[in-house]
Amino acid sequence: MKVLIANDTYPPDVNGAAYFTKRLAEGLAERGHEVHVLCPSTSRQTEVVERSGVVEHRMRSLAVPFHIGFRFSPPPLLYRRVLAEVERIRPDVVHAQGHFFIGRAVIRAAKELGIPVIATNHFMPDNLTFYLGLPDGTERRITEWAWRDFARVFNRADIVTAPTPFAAELAEEKGVRGPVLPISCGMDLSRFNPGNDVDAFKLKHGIPEQPTFMYVGRLDAEKRVDELIRALPLVRESVDAQLVIVGDGHERRRLVDLAEEEGVEGYVIFTGFVPDEELPGAYAACDVFCNAGVAELQSIVTLEAMATGKPVVGANASALPLLVHDGENGHLFEPGDVDTLASRLTEILSDGDERAEMGEESLRIVARHDIEETLSAFEELYELVLPSRSGTAIRADLPAPASVREGAASGDTVGVPAPAAASYMLADDTLALSGAGSPQTSTHKRRTAS
Repeated sequence: MKVLIANDTYPPDVNGAAYFTKRLAEGLAERGHEVHVLCPSTSRQTEVVERSGVVEHRMRSLAVPFHIGFRFSPPPLLYRRVLAEVERIRPDVVHAQGHFFIGRAVIRAAKELGIPVIATNHFMPDNLTFYLGLPDGTERRITEWAWRDFARVFNRADIVTAPTPFAAELAEEKGVRGPVLPISCGMDLSRFNPGNDVDAFKLKHGIPEQPTFMYVGRLDAEKRVDELIRALPLVRESVDAQLVIVGDGHERRRLVDLAEEEGVEGYVIFTGFVPDEELPGAYAACDVFCNAGVAELQSIVTLEAMATGKPVVGANASALPLLVHDGENGHLFEPGDVDTLASRLTEILSDGDERAEMGEESLRIVARHDIEETLSAFEELYELVLPSRSGTAIRADLPAPASVREGAASGDTVGVPAPAAASYMLADDTLALSGAGSPQTSTHKRRTAS
């Protein structure tokens, strides 16, 4: 099958959507598909390169002035260029990973050319509005407009997916005609596992042998890394702990200053940007992973930490409660509650037996997010929307499940109507597909925070 994947962010960009797009493209190529990726260039020039069996069509781009490391392909003439690329490639299916400049252009082009479209959402306005420094009222209006714009673009797709049930329901609430299907971004369990070597990473970054909690990701406002630094002095009242912060971003200077203000600068290690090949060793170097972010539609870094066998302390916000099962593989805390965050970290860092048990539970949970299952799910969706299989737009056969889901409590089994062509088997927040002739209703158990 010839697949065209499009996104406005792709490595060397550092973010979960970019990494997932790359893993999806390379995984499909390894399975024998002809895979093309349409994404911004790393310069002002258009280029076509092949890496790891994937043909990258990089559109001329400019730097985003308020977001370090991001680039965008400007609208003037973009649609005509995208249309020409899609006409030349002639894919069997287009898979858009966003609705911004390239995303909306490729969806429009595909619909004009009669090519079926799958669209996957990784977007929350919070990931952008944090950088604008706008008054609350203005930010709220921009957020509302951004969601309407997102729904308008994605409603042109034949099937819409999102990484988790939380993200799927959110997309429906914001106007996407459902059902939006939850398919995990998946995790390469062969790369991220408890057997990864830790010594090289610790040696390179000068990390002492002492109890360690860690954050990995962008150092940007919505990630709330400052809460981890504020918690460290409280943790150190009981445990000789240190905090390792892996990544870079707008907030780094402020976070360095905050560590000094809190008197813990000697116990906070900033590694800076770490290349993807070093990440397995990074997670292995910690005892507990911590994610205080409040705008996570799934959180690939949390999946990676769990796959390495680590307990997680996470904010009780957005999709994190789907991964962090309170009291089982870690603990949740309310965003901004630094005292509880510190207490939860202290508890796990102080108790080796509990830490080991929670790490084992993380491995059990993350096993449902194997990237191979994700690849298989998308392959079946691609087959489902091919004109020879579906004949007409598949969305007509996918009634919205919002009324079925409404009011579901923790642990409920929630029915999700499925099309006649396939059924969607959901286990927590991972989607697998079974073929024609299957029962017409699938279920998943939705976990909510206690």
